[in-house]
Amino acid sequence: MADKDVRGRAGEERAASHLRDLGYTVLDRNWRCAAGELDIVAARGADLVVVEVKTRRSAAYGHPFEAVDRRKRDRLWRLSCAWAAAHPDASRHRRLRIDVVGITGDDPATAVLEHLEGLA
Repeated sequence: MADKDVRGRAGEERAASHLRDLGYTVLDRNWRCAAGELDIVAARGADLVVVEVKTRRSAAYGHPFEAVDRRKRDRLWRLSCAWAAAHPDASRHRRLRIDVVGITGDDPATAVLEHLEGLA
């Protein structure tokens, strides 16, 4: 596995732990369908939250949030709807939202973590 993949997985683990610390229940991780993949699907109260995780060694090529442009947001929304359709019991009576967790630093375990709620 490439260093980038290892870093990405470590970032996703840190993001999942962060969400659990905030009272979210992680429902799914790395969910795939023909259209793509969702990093984390979580729930808290009436909210169903799809979380895109961006892990970067530094901000030299831009802040991690900048990687989630309009096209990526639209794709995440389509994938979120596909997840909800595939999991009607988990998604019923919940508001769907997309968040982004950005992790910046050499070691994902100690790097700066930022959580942007309600991207879409």
